[in-house]
Amino acid sequence: MRSPVIAIGLDAADPKLLEAYMAQGHLKNISQVRQQGAYGRLNNIVNYSDVPTPAASTERLWAMTWTGCMPDQTGFWGTSKFSPNGYEVSRDILQVGCDFEQHPPFYALEDDYRVFVLDPPTSGLSSKVNGLQTLAWGGHYPFTPSHSNPPELLPNLIQEYGENPVLYKDTGIWWDKKYEKWLPGAIKTSTEVRSKICRDYMKQENWDLFVVGFGEAHTAGHDLWYTHPDHPVYEAQGKPAGPLMLEAFEAIDQAVGEILAEAPEDAYVVIFSPHGMGANYTDLLSMAVLPELMYRYSFPGKVAIAPGDMNQPPSKMIEHPFRKSWMGEVWARNYESNPIKRFLRPLLPSNFLRSRHNGLDSPYTLMDQKAPLFWMPAMWYRPLWSEMPAFALPYFADGHVRINVKGRESNGTVAPEDYDSVCSELTEMIFRLKDARTGKSMVKQISRPRRSPFDDHNLSDADLVVVWEEVITDVVDSPDFGRIGPLPHFRSGGHRSNGFIMLKGPGIIANSQFRPGQGLDVAPTIRELLNAPIPEKYDGTSLLDASVRKAPVEI
Repeated sequence: MRSPVIAIGLDAADPKLLEAYMAQGHLKNISQVRQQGAYGRLNNIVNYSDVPTPAASTERLWAMTWTGCMPDQTGFWGTSKFSPNGYEVSRDILQVGCDFEQHPPFYALEDDYRVFVLDPPTSGLSSKVNGLQTLAWGGHYPFTPSHSNPPELLPNLIQEYGENPVLYKDTGIWWDKKYEKWLPGAIKTSTEVRSKICRDYMKQENWDLFVVGFGEAHTAGHDLWYTHPDHPVYEAQGKPAGPLMLEAFEAIDQAVGEILAEAPEDAYVVIFSPHGMGANYTDLLSMAVLPELMYRYSFPGKVAIAPGDMNQPPSKMIEHPFRKSWMGEVWARNYESNPIKRFLRPLLPSNFLRSRHNGLDSPYTLMDQKAPLFWMPAMWYRPLWSEMPAFALPYFADGHVRINVKGRESNGTVAPEDYDSVCSELTEMIFRLKDARTGKSMVKQISRPRRSPFDDHNLSDADLVVVWEEVITDVVDSPDFGRIGPLPHFRSGGHRSNGFIMLKGPGIIANSQFRPGQGLDVAPTIRELLNAPIPEKYDGTSLLDASVRKAPVEI
């Protein structure tokens, strides 16, 4: 007789943060699961031309976790897609871009298992699930439509439990005091209602597999990390906002405890996150610094945004931004040669900031046009991409650089035979970037996804992928093209490639340690717990071995 499995995904819950909270006596329910069973960290990589590269992009890592497959199998590298024909970028926030029929999530167990699924981040409905599936009732931008199977399930949930208070609303900024006041209560309400839904449905049936995602952890990490002492703006708040992030995770812990109180005694309990969160060191670099660097490389002597003088100490960090959005703050502070206009520009209303600047599109105009990723500085340079030998694609976490290759891009400027030399030149140039405040190197690794410019099977759109060092800064120096910044800090929390998994249940050794694993390994591990077949195509392998699980007693 098989034991049921309760699988709880804490979206972007960082292992270092949770371990620190548990060591301080917090998160008692999650801590109890850890103490009663096995625990381990997950360290995620992807392969670019067989070069292992740390991976922190949330949507990609969740797709890898659900499917047990690397991106070079699924073809899903990220939520944005670049078209070389028209230098267009598309992004559908309602579709993750992974084919979950061809690569089913691990909970697609067909007729032999009864399954309940609520809000798995970045997943999709599967026709191979025998049970109930609800996607995007809540969560942090789940990249799936709000729908269910059977179709009437989600409307019934909303009618009985109400709409989720956080869904598509967690887009605030750290200097917005109104948002700061609203968010903790919204997270608490969301977790309380999620707990009620789970407890009610757990009582209705003896489920073989019960899967629930807590997107509230993702929201708390992105938007409340500035209340953590390791973030540069922490002291800039004057009076710190208090333990708002801890309060959010305590609410999640309470919900986890309530759910587990209803679980069968013989159930396996798996709590996991494929990736974590920390003070944000990637957003400014990938979204703003790298695009500006590519602009200056392409147009020597020109500056588009964030000028600075490397011969002077960097100016003070922007502690009190004026505008109601990060994009507005960055755009309003962009390059202006007249010092009086430069001083007044951040104070201008948005209708005066819609014109192009140095050939860049205004984010306000892009917003009016409903362009994808209009708020990301990388997109503002798009009108110039066809003239540039290389440009930064709009991307989260890592920096992505595209070479403008003749015969591949519609207006390519780089001859294919020069592709390798341009990649090498850019790599050396990017590696020379330094934090202007400390002199620390900014770049950890640069990988090349393709061996040739026309190698294009199931590959990333980028020609260079930049993995940044964990150096949190707002101003960067390039010995080749000068200072970029200071820029206002954006989301206070940013993704890390490290996640975790903990497991308790029949035969699991208390206080044991998993071998090193990846998010990919969650799928085969849970399927083994269920005595379900593990697909041969899985890149992940089960983490269950003699170090964490007792051998069954033969009778």
